[in-house]
Amino acid sequence: MDDGVLTTLKLLIIGESGVGKSSLLLRFTDDTFDPEQSDTAGQERFRTLTPSYYRGAQGVILVYDVTRRDSFMKLENWLNELETYSTRNDVVKMLVGNKIDQDDREVDRNEGLKFARKHSMLFIEASAKTKDGVQCAFEELVEKILQTPGLWESEHQGQAFQLKDQDPGRGRACGGYCSIP
Repeated sequence: MDDGVLTTLKLLIIGESGVGKSSLLLRFTDDTFDPEQSDTAGQERFRTLTPSYYRGAQGVILVYDVTRRDSFMKLENWLNELETYSTRNDVVKMLVGNKIDQDDREVDRNEGLKFARKHSMLFIEASAKTKDGVQCAFEELVEKILQTPGLWESEHQGQAFQLKDQDPGRGRACGGYCSIP
């Protein structure tokens, strides 16, 4: 039953090319995964995203690939860009270590957790391929945004996401994945 309230939030997903940003979004919005999909990868052509991309965002998901240490090391650059262009200083940030289904891991979970705590970010490891942690990542981010006064009440533009638990009988889907620093 719809309660008649639909809040529109602007969420960004940033990170190096090939870490699975599009895959995470498609898994969450359509519950699909395309193993042949190449990331939309605007970053190779436009190394710096335009300030308007960041403007007004309430939530940002920073993604790295746990099998690629370079994608983890570049997170500092993305955070710097976010801080330069973001128009809100209370933007909610979540760090997602993607591709935990693969066995050639280069970044330990504790490293991701430590980085997230250092930068006051939510943290989760996930796999767009197996669905692990994906629903939880978006739900935790939105929940934190809604708990932050002044971040979402004002008029703004963005894409509308209506969050639904795909299996209401399951209760919270987070298990032991979500860590809130």
